[in-house]
Amino acid sequence: RRVLFRSARYCSPHATDVPFDKAEAGKWLAIDQYIGGVEHAVLHLLYARFFTRAMKECGYLDIKEPFAGLFTQGMVCHETYRAADGAWVEPGDVDKKSDGTAKRISNGAAITVGRSEKMSKSKKNTVDPQAIIETYGADSARLFMLSDSPPERDLEWTDAGIEGAWRYLNRLWRMAALAKDIPVTAVPAVSVLNAADAAVLRQIHKAIAAVSDDLEKFRFNSAVARIRELSNTVND
Repeated sequence: RRVLFRSARYCSPHATDVPFDKAEAGKWLAIDQYIGGVEHAVLHLLYARFFTRAMKECGYLDIKEPFAGLFTQGMVCHETYRAADGAWVEPGDVDKKSDGTAKRISNGAAITVGRSEKMSKSKKNTVDPQAIIETYGADSARLFMLSDSPPERDLEWTDAGIEGAWRYLNRLWRMAALAKDIPVTAVPAVSVLNAADAAVLRQIHKAIAAVSDDLEKFRFNSAVARIRELSNTVND
Protein backbone atom coordinates (compact mmCIF):
# COMPACT_ATOMS: atom_id res chain seq x y z
CA ARG A 1 0.00 0.00 0.00
CA ARG A 2 2.76 2.43 0.94
CA VAL A 3 4.53 1.77 -2.36
CA LEU A 4 1.43 2.64 -4.37
CA PHE A 5 0.29 5.66 -2.35
CA ARG A 6 3.77 7.17 -2.26
CA SER A 7 4.16 6.68 -5.99
CA ALA A 8 0.84 8.39 -6.71
CA ARG A 9 1.64 11.19 -4.26
CA TYR A 10 5.05 11.79 -5.85
CA CYS A 11 3.24 12.62 -9.10
CA SER A 12 1.59 15.66 -7.48
CA PRO A 13 3.56 16.50 -4.31
CA HIS A 14 2.19 20.02 -3.99
CA ALA A 15 -1.51 19.13 -4.02
CA THR A 16 -3.13 20.30 -0.77
CA ASP A 17 -6.82 19.47 -1.23
CA VAL A 18 -6.49 15.84 -2.44
CA PRO A 19 -4.09 12.96 -1.70
CA PHE A 20 -2.96 13.06 -5.34
CA ASP A 21 -4.05 14.54 -8.64
CA LYS A 22 -5.70 11.99 -10.94
CA ALA A 23 -4.40 13.59 -14.13
CA GLU A 24 -0.82 13.75 -12.87
CA ALA A 25 -1.00 10.16 -11.64
CA GLY A 26 -2.27 9.10 -15.05
CA LYS A 27 0.63 10.91 -16.71
CA TRP A 28 3.37 9.22 -14.68
CA LEU A 29 1.98 5.85 -13.59
CA ALA A 30 2.26 2.88 -13.89
CA ILE A 31 5.80 2.44 -12.54
CA ASP A 32 8.09 1.06 -15.24
CA GLN A 33 10.08 -1.30 -13.05
CA TYR A 34 9.76 -2.35 -9.42
CA ILE A 35 12.73 -4.16 -7.84
CA GLY A 36 12.70 -5.71 -4.40
CA GLY A 37 13.57 -8.73 -2.29
CA VAL A 38 11.45 -11.78 -2.96
CA GLU A 39 10.05 -11.96 0.58
CA HIS A 40 8.77 -8.38 0.51
CA ALA A 41 8.19 -7.46 -3.10
CA VAL A 42 5.69 -10.26 -3.79
CA LEU A 43 3.46 -9.07 -0.95
CA HIS A 44 3.96 -5.44 -1.97
CA LEU A 45 2.78 -6.42 -5.45
CA LEU A 46 -0.30 -8.16 -4.02
CA TYR A 47 -1.31 -5.17 -1.91
CA ALA A 48 -0.48 -2.61 -4.57
CA ARG A 49 -2.50 -4.44 -7.25
CA PHE A 50 -5.49 -4.71 -4.92
CA PHE A 51 -5.53 -1.03 -4.01
CA THR A 52 -4.82 0.09 -7.58
CA ARG A 53 -7.84 -1.80 -8.85
CA ALA A 54 -9.95 -0.59 -5.94
CA MET A 55 -9.06 3.05 -6.62
CA LYS A 56 -9.74 2.57 -10.32
CA GLU A 57 -13.20 1.19 -9.52
CA CYS A 58 -13.80 4.21 -7.25
CA GLY A 59 -12.69 6.60 -10.00
CA TYR A 60 -9.44 7.82 -8.41
CA LEU A 61 -7.07 6.24 -10.94
CA ASP A 62 -7.18 5.28 -14.61
CA ILE A 63 -4.76 2.34 -14.37
CA LYS A 64 -5.38 -1.25 -13.30
CA GLU A 65 -1.77 -2.35 -12.71
CA PRO A 66 0.65 -0.44 -10.46
CA PHE A 67 3.87 -1.77 -12.04
CA ALA A 68 4.74 -2.58 -15.63
CA GLY A 69 7.53 -4.90 -14.48
CA LEU A 70 8.52 -6.68 -11.28
CA PHE A 71 12.00 -8.07 -10.54
CA THR A 72 12.79 -9.90 -7.31
CA GLN A 73 16.45 -10.37 -6.46
CA GLY A 74 17.77 -13.35 -4.53
CA MET A 75 19.05 -13.48 -0.97
CA VAL A 76 22.65 -13.11 0.19
CA CYS A 77 23.56 -16.32 2.03
CA HIS A 78 26.38 -17.47 4.30
CA GLU A 79 27.32 -20.53 6.32
CA THR A 80 26.00 -20.72 9.87
CA TYR A 81 28.12 -21.56 12.93
CA ARG A 82 27.12 -22.81 16.39
CA ALA A 83 29.00 -23.28 19.63
CA ALA A 84 28.66 -26.39 21.79
CA ASP A 85 25.88 -24.75 23.83
CA GLY A 86 23.88 -24.07 20.65
CA ALA A 87 24.60 -20.34 20.54
CA TRP A 88 25.10 -18.81 17.12
CA VAL A 89 28.60 -17.55 16.35
CA GLU A 90 29.52 -14.73 13.97
CA PRO A 91 31.73 -15.58 10.94
CA GLY A 92 34.32 -13.07 12.14
CA ASP A 93 34.89 -15.21 15.26
CA VAL A 94 35.35 -18.47 13.32
CA ASP A 95 38.58 -20.01 12.03
CA LYS A 96 37.56 -22.61 9.45
CA LYS A 97 40.18 -25.12 8.31
CA SER A 98 40.58 -26.65 4.87
CA ASP A 99 39.28 -29.99 6.18
CA GLY A 100 35.94 -28.40 7.11
CA THR A 101 36.49 -28.22 10.86
CA ALA A 102 36.27 -24.90 12.66
CA LYS A 103 37.27 -23.31 15.93
CA ARG A 104 36.19 -20.17 17.69
CA ILE A 105 38.88 -17.50 17.50
CA SER A 106 37.99 -15.90 20.82
CA ASN A 107 38.36 -19.03 22.98
CA GLY A 108 39.58 -21.89 20.75
CA ALA A 109 36.42 -23.96 21.27
CA ALA A 110 35.17 -26.28 18.53
CA ILE A 111 32.47 -24.88 16.26
CA THR A 112 29.79 -26.79 14.35
CA VAL A 113 29.53 -25.62 10.74
CA GLY A 114 25.91 -25.56 9.57
CA ARG A 115 24.28 -25.13 6.19
CA SER A 116 24.29 -21.91 4.24
CA GLU A 117 21.24 -19.76 4.92
CA LYS A 118 20.13 -16.24 4.14
CA MET A 119 22.02 -13.71 6.20
CA SER A 120 20.13 -12.74 9.33
CA LYS A 121 20.98 -11.04 12.61
CA SER A 122 19.23 -13.78 14.58
CA LYS A 123 21.62 -16.47 13.30
CA LYS A 124 24.60 -14.10 13.30
CA ASN A 125 25.73 -15.26 9.84
CA THR A 126 26.18 -11.72 8.57
CA VAL A 127 29.42 -10.21 7.32
CA ASP A 128 30.42 -6.71 8.39
CA PRO A 129 30.54 -4.63 5.18
CA GLN A 130 32.95 -2.17 6.78
CA ALA A 131 35.51 -4.93 7.35
CA ILE A 132 35.12 -6.07 3.73
CA ILE A 133 35.58 -2.53 2.42
CA GLU A 134 38.64 -1.96 4.58
CA THR A 135 40.22 -5.23 3.42
CA TYR A 136 39.25 -5.42 -0.24
CA GLY A 137 37.64 -2.08 -1.13
CA ALA A 138 34.05 -1.26 -2.02
CA ASP A 139 34.55 -1.94 -5.74
CA SER A 140 35.62 -5.53 -5.04
CA ALA A 141 32.48 -6.12 -2.99
CA ARG A 142 30.28 -4.65 -5.71
CA LEU A 143 31.96 -6.68 -8.44
CA PHE A 144 31.63 -9.95 -6.53
CA MET A 145 27.94 -9.42 -5.84
CA LEU A 146 27.25 -8.65 -9.50
CA SER A 147 29.39 -11.40 -11.00
CA ASP A 148 28.77 -14.42 -8.75
CA SER A 149 25.27 -15.39 -9.88
CA PRO A 150 22.20 -14.08 -11.73
CA PRO A 151 20.49 -11.42 -9.58
CA GLU A 152 17.26 -13.44 -9.30
CA ARG A 153 19.16 -16.28 -7.58
CA ASP A 154 20.63 -16.44 -4.10
CA LEU A 155 24.22 -15.25 -3.67
CA GLU A 156 26.58 -17.42 -1.64
CA TRP A 157 29.01 -15.10 0.13
CA THR A 158 32.49 -16.61 0.32
CA ASP A 159 35.96 -15.28 1.11
CA ALA A 160 37.28 -16.96 -2.05
CA GLY A 161 34.74 -15.09 -4.17
CA ILE A 162 35.58 -11.65 -2.82
CA GLU A 163 39.30 -12.36 -3.10
CA GLY A 164 38.85 -13.38 -6.74
CA ALA A 165 37.08 -10.11 -7.50
CA TRP A 166 39.84 -8.20 -5.71
CA ARG A 167 42.57 -9.92 -7.74
CA TYR A 168 40.76 -9.18 -10.99
CA LEU A 169 40.41 -5.48 -10.18
CA ASN A 170 44.12 -5.33 -9.33
CA ARG A 171 44.89 -6.85 -12.73
CA LEU A 172 42.73 -4.19 -14.41
CA TRP A 173 44.55 -1.49 -12.43
CA ARG A 174 47.92 -2.78 -13.59
CA MET A 175 46.70 -2.83 -17.21
CA ALA A 176 45.52 0.76 -16.91
CA ALA A 177 48.84 1.81 -15.37
CA LEU A 178 50.70 0.34 -18.33
CA ALA A 179 48.29 1.81 -20.87
CA LYS A 180 48.68 5.38 -19.62
CA ASP A 181 52.18 5.51 -21.13
CA ILE A 182 50.96 4.38 -24.56
CA PRO A 183 50.23 7.32 -26.91
CA VAL A 184 46.59 7.51 -27.94
CA THR A 185 45.87 7.80 -31.65
CA ALA A 186 42.74 7.66 -33.75
CA VAL A 187 41.55 4.10 -34.41
CA PRO A 188 42.28 3.26 -38.07
CA ALA A 189 39.78 1.54 -40.30
CA VAL A 190 39.44 -2.21 -39.83
CA SER A 191 40.61 -2.75 -43.40
CA VAL A 192 44.12 -1.47 -42.61
CA LEU A 193 44.55 -3.32 -39.30
CA ASN A 194 46.47 -6.54 -39.03
CA ALA A 195 44.49 -9.66 -38.20
CA ALA A 196 45.20 -9.61 -34.46
CA ASP A 197 44.27 -5.94 -33.99
CA ALA A 198 41.16 -6.30 -36.13
CA ALA A 199 40.04 -9.23 -33.99
CA VAL A 200 40.45 -7.17 -30.81
CA LEU A 201 38.49 -4.27 -32.27
CA ARG A 202 35.67 -6.58 -33.32
CA GLN A 203 35.55 -8.11 -29.85
CA ILE A 204 35.37 -4.64 -28.29
CA HIS A 205 32.31 -3.77 -30.37
CA LYS A 206 30.70 -7.13 -29.65
CA ALA A 207 31.31 -6.65 -25.93
CA ILE A 208 29.76 -3.17 -25.97
CA ALA A 209 26.63 -4.48 -27.70
CA ALA A 210 26.35 -7.58 -25.50
CA VAL A 211 26.95 -5.77 -22.20
CA SER A 212 24.40 -3.09 -23.13
CA ASP A 213 21.83 -5.82 -23.78
CA ASP A 214 22.74 -7.65 -20.56
CA LEU A 215 22.27 -4.51 -18.46
CA GLU A 216 18.84 -3.87 -19.93
CA LYS A 217 17.82 -7.43 -18.98
CA PHE A 218 19.45 -7.41 -15.51
CA ARG A 219 21.97 -10.08 -16.54
CA PHE A 220 24.76 -8.43 -14.56
CA ASN A 221 26.79 -11.61 -14.09
CA SER A 222 26.83 -12.14 -17.86
CA ALA A 223 27.90 -8.54 -18.42
CA VAL A 224 30.81 -8.96 -16.00
CA ALA A 225 31.82 -12.22 -17.69
CA ARG A 226 31.95 -10.49 -21.08
CA ILE A 227 34.07 -7.68 -19.65
CA ARG A 228 36.45 -10.23 -18.13
CA GLU A 229 36.74 -12.00 -21.48
CA LEU A 230 37.49 -8.72 -23.25
CA SER A 231 40.06 -7.65 -20.66
CA ASN A 232 41.83 -11.01 -21.02
CA THR A 233 42.04 -10.51 -24.80
CA VAL A 234 43.33 -6.95 -24.44
CA ASN A 235 45.86 -8.05 -21.83
CA ASP A 236 47.17 -10.79 -24.14
